[in-house]
Formats: sequence, C-alpha cells, structure tokens
Amino acid sequence: MSAIENCRTAVLGGHVARCENGACGFTSVAYNSCRNRHCPKCQGSQAREWMQDRANELLPVPYFHIVFTLPAEIADIAYTNKAVIYDALFKASSETMLRIAADKKHLGAKIGITSVLHTWGSAMTHHPHVHMIVPGGGFSTDGSAPVAGGQPKAHQQSWIACKPGFFLPVFVLSKLFRRLMLEKLATAHAAGNLKFFGAHAPLVDAAAFAKWLSSLRRKRWFVYAKEPFAGPKAVLAYLSRYTHRVAISNSRLIKADAEGVTFRVKNYRADGDARYTTMTLTPAEFIRRVLLHVLPKGFHRIRHTGFLVSSNKAENLAKARVLLAVPASESDPVGTTEQATATPVRTCPCCGGAMHIIETFERGETPRHRAEPSRITIRIDTS
Repeated sequence: MSAIENCRTAVLGGHVARCENGACGFTSVAYNSCRNRHCPKCQGSQAREWMQDRANELLPVPYFHIVFTLPAEIADIAYTNKAVIYDALFKASSETMLRIAADKKHLGAKIGITSVLHTWGSAMTHHPHVHMIVPGGGFSTDGSAPVAGGQPKAHQQSWIACKPGFFLPVFVLSKLFRRLMLEKLATAHAAGNLKFFGAHAPLVDAAAFAKWLSSLRRKRWFVYAKEPFAGPKAVLAYLSRYTHRVAISNSRLIKADAEGVTFRVKNYRADGDARYTTMTLTPAEFIRRVLLHVLPKGFHRIRHTGFLVSSNKAENLAKARVLLAVPASESDPVGTTEQATATPVRTCPCCGGAMHIIETFERGETPRHRAEPSRITIRIDTS
C-alpha cells in the first residue's frame, strides 16, 4: 500500500520535459512509477509488451478461451493458503487440459497452454480462477503422421487440428479437474502445508478435512471453453489488462473521500442497463478488498505449459509453423524491424512538437523547473 501511495509522486523522483517548439514552451513534470506489480497505475508498457509478444507467437489456427474456477468453499480457504492452493489450481487445470487433449478419444495431441491467474471479480471479492488461451490443435503424441493408404509414417510428427468450433468436452474436463484438485488438496493437508483459521479451524483435523473434501466431490465444478468470437487477439487484450496489475484500474474509480470509495462494477448475471452499476465501500473495506489479491512474493501468475513451455517454446513454434505450412514471411516475428523497435517520442499535447527531458531529480527532491502551460495563442474567427 505504501508503494501505491507513493507512486508517481515526488517521493520517488522523476523528470521534467519541455516542448522543443520555442513558441510553445509547454513544460511538464512527470514522477516515477513504483513499478509494484499490484499497483493499478503501473506497468502499462509491460502489459502491452506481453500482449505483443503473445500475439507474435499466434499460429494460424483457431484459438480457445478456457476458464477453470474454484468452488467458493475452496476459495474461502485459499486466502490464507495462497501459495499452495493457487499453485495447485495452476497444476490441476493444466494437467487436466494436457491429459484430456492427449487422449485419442478426444484429440490425441500435445497442446500448448498460456495460463493467467485471476483472483477477483468486478466487485473485488475473492474469486480465484485461471484463464487459458489455447491453440485448437497440437503435435501428434505418437510421433507419427498419416500418409496415403491410412498407414502412419513413423518418426514424423504431424499437427492434429481440433474439430471446427469444438475443442474438448467441458463435462469431461470438469470431472478430471475436480479429482486432480481434490487430490492435491489432500496431499497438501497430509504434508501439513495448509493453515486454517476462524470458522475453518476444525479442518486441521484429518477426518474433518476428509469429510469436507467428500462434500466437494458431490458438487459440479464448472469449466468454461469457447472459441472467442473476436479472435485470439481479443482474448490476449482482455488478459493483458490483468497480467500486470491487481483488482481494479483507475478508470473504474468514480469518487473517493473520507466517507467511501465509489467505483463501477459489472453484474455478469444481468443484461442491458442493469449489467453496469456502481458500488460504494468504506475506505477500510476498499483497501481490504485490494489487499485480498496481493500475491505471495515470487509467485508467478502467468505460466506456459505443453509445447509453449519456455525452455523450448521457440523451437516448438517454428516446428508448428512448418507443419502448418506457414509462409516464411508470416512466420517471422512481428515488430522486429527498426521502425517497430524504435523508442517512441513523446509529443507535446499542445502543439504536437517533440518533448525533450531537460531535468531529472532523485527521490524526495524538488525539481528546479516548474510545469508551464503552452504559450501558443489560438485565434478563433467569430465572423
């Protein structure tokens, strides 16, 4: 919270920039960002770079948006066991996808997955779930490719595409996800890695925890899977808004004072005008909800598995493009030209001229130059 409070203030230092157009003379003071990964104002450029990097990796195949959500009962104990349960969520969901996709009854392919952890809903309540973006196909798991006559050619991998508009059955995914997640929870409990407080304190007992798990086996767990209507880049744009910040963006804030904080929320169960409304929380409750979503130190909320695992991602993507017969010009990464990688020049908001840094100042220092408005006179013809 201290990092967020000090973000883009004189506490962190900054720089002064002035328009190169002498007739304008617009001068602005910009303070440094805290760069804390939980700050709603920071890391916008990193989020855009992440989205561009993932867009460069897209293959010319349909993509699917998959969401694995934890039941409310597990979400309740996840808050005090974030590292253990969030990690189990990542592993159970990716293992579910990889195992069902590798099954020849469904796809029979080794797929690639990009997973992003979300822990909040629109009202900032605790709602742990994993979003995935997955190409609709993968490498053959037996290392063979079909040839004329129906006989496979050994030692040659092929690309196996999913059915049009359908990837994997969500009911099968949800059943395996439930089993794997409950197994991982049981293992964590047996190892003494789970902590319980308040109303959940009795779950420290092995018999009580086993009974609690048994009740979850009878519940239906939900998995969402759909080919995005607007294409994979729309999903990447959606995910990038959450990869490098937490809980809420400044654009949703409407009012803040000593009495409360008012912000926009979305009711996903409503349609039309009722879908968007506002919510006001006391300052203490607003801060509490923000802090619900602070991740354990060093915890990675973006993970790649399958053929997109970082160690050999480039090699696998190149192989996929060969199997998909992608022309060389299309397989080259986007944005590697000098023009694409050049550092953009900030333009003056008054006259459009280039802004140049004329002073930098350290933490706690006061800049020698002050912000000055434009001296350009705008004449309006009233005749």
